[in-house]
Amino acid sequence: MGYRVAVVGATGNVGREMLACLAEREFPADEVAAVASPRSHGTEVEMGDSGKMLKCRNIEHFDFSGWDIALFAAGSGPAREYAPKAAKAGCTVIDNSSLYRMEPDVPLIVPEVNPEAIDGYRARNIIANPNCSTAQMMVALKPLHDAATIKRVVVATYQSTSGAGKEGMDELFSQSRDIFVGDQPEARKFTKQIAFNVIPHIDVFLDDGSTKEEWKMVVETKKILDPKIKVTATCVRVPVFVGHSEAINIEFENELSAEDAQAILREAPGCMLIDKREDGGYITPVECVGDGATFISRVRDDPTVENGLNIWCVSDNLRKGAALNAVQIAELLGRKHLQKAA
Repeated sequence: MGYRVAVVGATGNVGREMLACLAEREFPADEVAAVASPRSHGTEVEMGDSGKMLKCRNIEHFDFSGWDIALFAAGSGPAREYAPKAAKAGCTVIDNSSLYRMEPDVPLIVPEVNPEAIDGYRARNIIANPNCSTAQMMVALKPLHDAATIKRVVVATYQSTSGAGKEGMDELFSQSRDIFVGDQPEARKFTKQIAFNVIPHIDVFLDDGSTKEEWKMVVETKKILDPKIKVTATCVRVPVFVGHSEAINIEFENELSAEDAQAILREAPGCMLIDKREDGGYITPVECVGDGATFISRVRDDPTVENGLNIWCVSDNLRKGAALNAVQIAELLGRKHLQKAA
């Protein structure tokens, strides 16, 4: 006997990826419901490449009673209104928005990093999916932290336009086309031109001069990995459709050579080490699209600090940064708690 799973926000980029991940990983679901806003009611979405089509149901009239798991990919607004209703109805919510991440009684989970934290889900029957840029960094840092204890992380991100939704990807496309035909590109979704440009601004500015995206990476790292780790981040939007990249500088309490780090990362769950010190011996965003791994390249010693390393980290933000991580949480929930399917 399998699970009944609802995917909320099924017509969006992440919702579609959730459906694809459920199909590809053969998640033990007897029934999957595609749920979306009233304007998408009746719209058909495909379960990945399975050929199976699902008609979207209106979230305003959807009854979560009798459903086991709800994967939310609809943003903070719908999560605020409908996630507590689903949880109260006995349906465990795995939410991709930022709304519940820092709530003390809501687990924030990366299955390869802190699977034990899921035990606290019963407090509210809600589990939070981390920020996309945080998730891939956690997969890369966890095995290194276990080996040598991380003291400080300095990270610069290069985040794709898909992190801003379909509108972000459309804007990159339309601006690129405008420039090629000699028209003036117009910025709507982003604060400045994104085509052939980079924008050091993701989410809103905070009083200390950082952005909320940068704040998320700091506080989520502490909650998921270790509250003692010091983190500083600069988050940048780049003209890439899918795939986030990160240049990460790490300072450890104990000695860890680049060679030892490579050996650890080569065997670490969720990591794929591609690190040849030659032309093309590294991974770029284009190559990670559609893959669930967190790719690590450019592992090297940092001679400017004691016990320092630099790494380059790339991942499909719609997959490991969102949809895949949510499905992995659902799998973990099933193994450890629900245990409904054989």
